[in-house]
Amino acid sequence: MKVIQTAIPDVLVLEPKVFGDERGFFFESFNRNAFRQATGLDLDFVQDNHSRSEKNVLRGLHYQVAPKAQGKLVRVVLGAVFDVAVDIRQDSPSFGRWVGETLSAENRTQMWIPPGFAHGFLTLTEAAEFLYKTTDYYAPDHERCIAWNDPGIGIEWPVSAEGPILSGKDQYGMRLTAVG
Repeated sequence: MKVIQTAIPDVLVLEPKVFGDERGFFFESFNRNAFRQATGLDLDFVQDNHSRSEKNVLRGLHYQVAPKAQGKLVRVVLGAVFDVAVDIRQDSPSFGRWVGETLSAENRTQMWIPPGFAHGFLTLTEAAEFLYKTTDYYAPDHERCIAWNDPGIGIEWPVSAEGPILSGKDQYGMRLTAVG
C-alpha cells in the first residue's frame, strides 16, 4: 500500500497494491496490519456502509460530534466521485481548510478521513457506489451537516451548470462558523 500525504497531514490517500492480468485483478481493500504499518494508525472499524448515488448527487458535508465522532476510510467500487474532507477541529492549524480527491473504481484509491473532519462527495459519473468503514457507529443525535457551499470554506466542487442534487438535510447545512 502506498500512502500519499495531502495538504492536511491527517488526511491520507491510499493506493492499494493491485495484482492484475488478463483474467482481472485482485487487491486487499483493507488489511489491518498493512494499514497500521503504512499509516501508523491502529484503528478499530466498527461499521461498514455502502451507498449508491446518481450523477450530480452531492452528499455532505457530514460529521458526528463527540463522543460519537467518526473516522472514515472511504472508497468507490463503481463510477467516480470527488471526495472532500474539511478540518473542523477548532484548535487545528488547518481549521476550515479542505482537501479533495477523485476516487474511482478505476483508480481504486481510498481516503482516510479522521474524526474531527466533515466529509462529503459529489458523484461525477452516471452512478457511483461508495463504501466506507467507520470508527464509531452511526448516531443520529450526534450527526451534523455543514453547508456544501459555505463561502467560508470555499470548496471548488466540480458541479455542473444545473448544480448538485441535494437531500433535504443537505440543503440546510450550517455554516462552519456555527461549528462548536
